[in-house]
Amino acid sequence: MTTKLDQLKAVTVVVADTGDIETVRRLQPQDCTTNPTLLLRAVQSGAHPAIVEEALAFGRRLDGSRDEIVSRVADRLAVSFGAELARIVPGRVSTEVDADLSFDTQATVARARALIADYAERGIGRERILIKIAATWEGIRAAEILQAEGIDTNLTLLFSLAQAAACADAGVFLISPFVGRILDWHVKNGGGPYTGEADPGVFSVRTIYAYYKRHGIGTVVMGASFRNLGEIEALAGCDRLTISPAFIDELAASQGPLPRALAPDAAAEAPERLRLDEKAFRFALNEDAMATEKLAEGIRAFVKDLRTLRALVDDRLATGERA
Repeated sequence: MTTKLDQLKAVTVVVADTGDIETVRRLQPQDCTTNPTLLLRAVQSGAHPAIVEEALAFGRRLDGSRDEIVSRVADRLAVSFGAELARIVPGRVSTEVDADLSFDTQATVARARALIADYAERGIGRERILIKIAATWEGIRAAEILQAEGIDTNLTLLFSLAQAAACADAGVFLISPFVGRILDWHVKNGGGPYTGEADPGVFSVRTIYAYYKRHGIGTVVMGASFRNLGEIEALAGCDRLTISPAFIDELAASQGPLPRALAPDAAAEAPERLRLDEKAFRFALNEDAMATEKLAEGIRAFVKDLRTLRALVDDRLATGERA
């Protein structure tokens, strides 16, 4: 019998949720995705000193304020790691716009264009990259602008149907609805125990998947943030799933049947098509306590790791100057 990973790959595109180059080389996924937390870990590990030193040398040649230089070096690191990953995977690499721009549409657009330009200078076309943006109202509007320019986007920190519906209307290429963080919220608030299809995170992704398929929406649904193998197995057949290396390894070591749980022609019943202007979007999000709290929490966590990364860069730049 084939492994559960092989069975999953037959019905779902498997994406590696890691920025570690050697891990991606070992796993050979179709796509890979990174975020500030994963990038920070990669830099702190010291496993790729040449990439870090090149970015620091780039920063030392720049003029401008210290904050501007540090920010550009951090972006350089993100693209440098992304470029290495793009040489390994046959598909797409997701690179995240700074989370502290999550409520600034124009700044998000400008940063995304700069990232794409940096990739182009390295011979990597925009068709290989997804720009990751938090699914705030401002982030979704930025994605709409970028999509019109041929820059594909991945809307992350997505916890509600309202966010998914707004992304669909904006023509977003891909969304990353979270599973495990939804489960975390419900357990913290006294729910459960949950298993399989009763998992509220699984239910959320299944609802979004059914909504998209029922209404002929082409946006890719990529389930993310898993806490156990049961969540992954309950979403087999989803367009894509971004999975941590540990769970990919578990699936590769597991035998037994893995039935397809989702299919476009057998999608569950879904709500009628939603049309949300800014007021309706913000109200719907406000009505969903879980989505509101987890979106804000996720942005804060990414910003915290981004600030830690910038502080690390600033310290390394200063050390080089003193030397």
